[in-house]
Amino acid sequence: MKALVTGSSGFIGSNLVRRLASRGDEVVGIDRRRVRGPAGLQVTMDLADRRNLAELARWARWADVVFHLAARPGIRSDSPRVDRLRHRDIIMTTDHLMAVVAERTHVILASSSSVYGDAARRNGSHRASRETDPTRPISRYGHFKASMERLALQYRRPGDGLAIARPFTVIGEGQRPDMALSIWMEAVRRGEPVEVFGGLDRARDVTDVSKVVEALMAMADRRFCGTVNLGAGRPRLLDEMVKAVFSAMGREAPVRVVRADPQEVRVTCADPTRARVDLGVDLTTDLERVTIRQAGARLVAA
Repeated sequence: MKALVTGSSGFIGSNLVRRLASRGDEVVGIDRRRVRGPAGLQVTMDLADRRNLAELARWARWADVVFHLAARPGIRSDSPRVDRLRHRDIIMTTDHLMAVVAERTHVILASSSSVYGDAARRNGSHRASRETDPTRPISRYGHFKASMERLALQYRRPGDGLAIARPFTVIGEGQRPDMALSIWMEAVRRGEPVEVFGGLDRARDVTDVSKVVEALMAMADRRFCGTVNLGAGRPRLLDEMVKAVFSAMGREAPVRVVRADPQEVRVTCADPTRARVDLGVDLTTDLERVTIRQAGARLVAA
């Protein structure tokens, strides 16, 4: 299989490129950052720059499948400047890619669980978010990801070689430094307080990056079309996540609860049925084991 991966130096992208290459697929990664990629051919390119459309078209038409992971991550900022950057890195990159990709090519877009907003409530508790639920993003990031999905659907019908993946909170080796577990690990290393937004009783559906990569590869192998949640289906309290970090790091630190941004949801929870049935992937995640892996990879990198 010839696979093109945008955002190839990112958290999920670098793990995906490595796994694809390890099983013998031909892989080309595209990223704006000039870094040494984990495997395959790495192309430095700004997808939002129209001057690169011809080269982008060449690689997009070479590929059997395109994994579009390039984006501007992070949910908390709502400044006009960050919104301009999100429009550039989420909307413009998707528009340019969809405009040049060949009709025969299978396109897999990485969206986000942020499009759901808070997990749906029922009888005083939370119900897992299903792919058929209407999108109700709370964060500006979620709004841009929902707009990205709508834009892609203007180019292709859901069953016409287009798949949309909605990852939930992804953890594991290579996690971005601005994500919770990475921030907490660094705080523990420095002996500083671990800051938790909103309260330890908030919960996230954490998902092993290796399982997310497995699901993305299954989407390509099965030429899956439509939308699928990439989440374990088991929200974990922030308290559990902090304790997992302490255990993985072999020491503890003070915990400080700080005010949550209004864009922070209380609970995320995926309905993983479609991933299990249509992709044959079990996204069950062992929080403690994956946190140990992430902490170990971080120490090696340091």
